[in-house]
Amino acid sequence: SSLRCSSSSSSSVSPACNGSSSSADELINMQSSDEEDIHRLLLENKQRISIPDIDDEFFAEPGYAEEVPVRSTPDAGCPGCPVYVMLPLDTVWVVERDGRSMSVLKKERSLEIALHTLKQAGVEGVMVDVWWGIVERAGPGTYDFSAYKRLFYKVAAAGLKVQAVMSFHAAGGNVGDTCKIPLPRWVLEIGEQNKEIYYTDKSGYRNRECLSLGCDEVPIFWGRTPVQVYTDFIDAFCDKFQHLFGSVLTEITVGLGPAGELRYPSYPEGDGRWRFPGVGEFQCYDKYMLDDLKRAAQEAGHPEWGLSGPHDAGHYNSSSWETSFFTSQGGSWSTPYGHFFLSWYSGMLIRHTERILTAAHAVLNKRGRPRSLRVIKEATDGHMVYEFQPACHLGIKLAGVHWWFKSRAHAAELSAGYYNTRDRDGYKPIMELLQRLQSRLSFTCVEMRDCEHPPEGRCSPQALLQQVIDRAEEHGVPLAGENALQRYDDYAFDRITESAFGRNARAGRLEKVTFLRMGDLMFDNWDAFSRFLNRMRCTHT
Repeated sequence: SSLRCSSSSSSSVSPACNGSSSSADELINMQSSDEEDIHRLLLENKQRISIPDIDDEFFAEPGYAEEVPVRSTPDAGCPGCPVYVMLPLDTVWVVERDGRSMSVLKKERSLEIALHTLKQAGVEGVMVDVWWGIVERAGPGTYDFSAYKRLFYKVAAAGLKVQAVMSFHAAGGNVGDTCKIPLPRWVLEIGEQNKEIYYTDKSGYRNRECLSLGCDEVPIFWGRTPVQVYTDFIDAFCDKFQHLFGSVLTEITVGLGPAGELRYPSYPEGDGRWRFPGVGEFQCYDKYMLDDLKRAAQEAGHPEWGLSGPHDAGHYNSSSWETSFFTSQGGSWSTPYGHFFLSWYSGMLIRHTERILTAAHAVLNKRGRPRSLRVIKEATDGHMVYEFQPACHLGIKLAGVHWWFKSRAHAAELSAGYYNTRDRDGYKPIMELLQRLQSRLSFTCVEMRDCEHPPEGRCSPQALLQQVIDRAEEHGVPLAGENALQRYDDYAFDRITESAFGRNARAGRLEKVTFLRMGDLMFDNWDAFSRFLNRMRCTHT
């Protein structure tokens, strides 16, 4: 029978920054609905679920990590690919109670049963967004992790792991976003005074989903730069939860752009400006980006190249062949100017990644943080050398921009910030950086096949994924896969398992797969999802 969980996302606006919030009565109604959901879940679910009682306060005490009561299940002894499941975007929400806002878990009891059901079905862990707009909503440097503390306790009690995403972006503007969570109010207030802190397209439209990387090192926050603000946030998270590193928290994924991905917001579908498979637009028109472009052009000896972005790159919904910049034969992308601009544009993205990951790496390696054994080596004098690493891994997300991949220019990738063409590997510099900073990579579109897309889009998610897999293997970067769209058909599951294991002896090329996303649709298709989990437990597909 199918199992249905009512912890799906809401379409209401988050109270984190917009001045309104859920009332206490709404919260009570929410919990009352939970009780009905639990009764129905227990009747429908044929698996026996036992939820142990655990002292919440005991769990939260630092220094007792080894005694956290984490449930475990016997290992079937079959090597496979671990599966994580993304939790709903609004798993943590903000409500108004007694005149003050507080963070809560939405439909907490239903969530609890869903977590135990996932564990019994063979899921390894969950991925959850730790929203900047919720945690730091009260003001700069004031962090509220209380609801996340309770969430991690429930995840641990179910025997699951956690991949926590430091989400420095807003929710509501991307494919699949079913709720709205803005940036912190105090950030938006600064943005009202200085609109240049947001990514800007050639028409002057400001994208308020995240901050422009152009102001990374500008002290726009009362003497602090965005990179310092991000770093302090990660440091506060680690201080709060480092006693769970390794045992419960296995990875901190650092958000680096829209949707938490390392890219520019070049294809904003949420507000209707972009439609698949448009080439997108370059996002380099805020003051800080233009100032850096001008500097780079002067250093290159061509100050005229620094006046703006390409004038012949079309618009969001152009086809590659309709533009003078992206056209395959004789396009401006392949001229000296095109190489200069694309090198600068993609280089800014890589430097943005390096700044933030370097700071995050230092936070995880801070004195007193839990560490785990990485490797044992024998020195030339016969002594054994023990190398350690942070008990919690560091990671980033990369978008699977697969449309126009079969063209020479790879237009959509170029506008997103990946200087990847038929003649140039744009993912190699990213892998080199991740290798140096001992970071992991999550990559989307593992469920997609080339034949599922219209020929005019020149799409190839399969070839793109293979390129990323090959580069990750070359540089020893652990690679995880995510599905871009929530699908439960056999074609999608076949493609995911093929991506994870491959068709030859090189099994396990993906370290894990993260499935999007837990909610009603997943439990409505529970039988199909359970069969997929069984396949992922073994290398025989």
